[in-house]
Amino acid sequence: MPRFVHTARVKTNALPFGVVALLLLLVPRISCAHSAVESAPRTDRGWQDRQELLNKRAAEAGEKAQVIFIGDSITQGWEGEGKDVWAKYYAPRNAINLGIGGDRTQHVLWRLDNGNLAGLKPKAAVVMIGTNNSNGEDNTPDQIVDGVTAIVKKLREKLPSTKILLLAIFPRSENFGVQRGKLAMINQVLARLGDNQNVFWVDFGHKFLNVDGTLPRELMPDYLHLSKRGYEIWAEAIEPKLSEILGNGTASAASGLGGRWTATLPGPNTDPVDNPLALKMEGNVVMGSFTRGEGGELEFRNGRVDGDKFS
Repeated sequence: MPRFVHTARVKTNALPFGVVALLLLLVPRISCAHSAVESAPRTDRGWQDRQELLNKRAAEAGEKAQVIFIGDSITQGWEGEGKDVWAKYYAPRNAINLGIGGDRTQHVLWRLDNGNLAGLKPKAAVVMIGTNNSNGEDNTPDQIVDGVTAIVKKLREKLPSTKILLLAIFPRSENFGVQRGKLAMINQVLARLGDNQNVFWVDFGHKFLNVDGTLPRELMPDYLHLSKRGYEIWAEAIEPKLSEILGNGTASAASGLGGRWTATLPGPNTDPVDNPLALKMEGNVVMGSFTRGEGGELEFRNGRVDGDKFS
């Protein structure tokens, strides 16, 4: 016998076509949260100890600090291979190293909300972060861009008068490879954050490469972290913009002013008179005293260095 199947029509409340189309257009634009922008502390003891040390540095320096460096182990390395370069360029400016080895963008975001910036009002912040997010499949290029962008935004909110030197993430690995290409793509987009008013994009990664694109061991012994010469390249590359922001001349010029000098000044009848002059540096401030014959010493502060001129 033939079988008859009854098919029931179910009435549904379908969305109008226009609404569906609108939702489809919006889906690609929805920004989902991901690890690179989710502020989070690390749990290892060494990281916690370093975080406490950085908070202490910030509290002690306060508004005397003119420059802060924010980043991971490459930034922390200013205290290792880069210590002599730091002493020349940044110690006179009361700079603070806020780098922690192994940090990713999410860890820096947490640190900026938890003491690293407390009491600080620096003129400049040097930021280089993101290479640790690029390991394997940890974060995609667009996610890393989001993380660095979030850090720049937070710095602008917390330190509105501070100018940001945003550095391109340094190349890594001896030869061309997937990870180095990933970083290059990220840098292409990060460059758009520079507005030459509050955020200045600085890319000198090519200075670390040979003409064939390989990384020399004398600059990056492990093809990631810098040697002393690598830190010299870093300091030399950012010095023009940094000294412009700070408005106190180059660090290399100021650092050599301390000591005893002879100043030749107009005397009676405009005849030149030699006067002993003692100078010393306190941070980036030049101070000292003139010896004026039997008139004793004339002290002064707030000396300025502008290129090869001292006033």
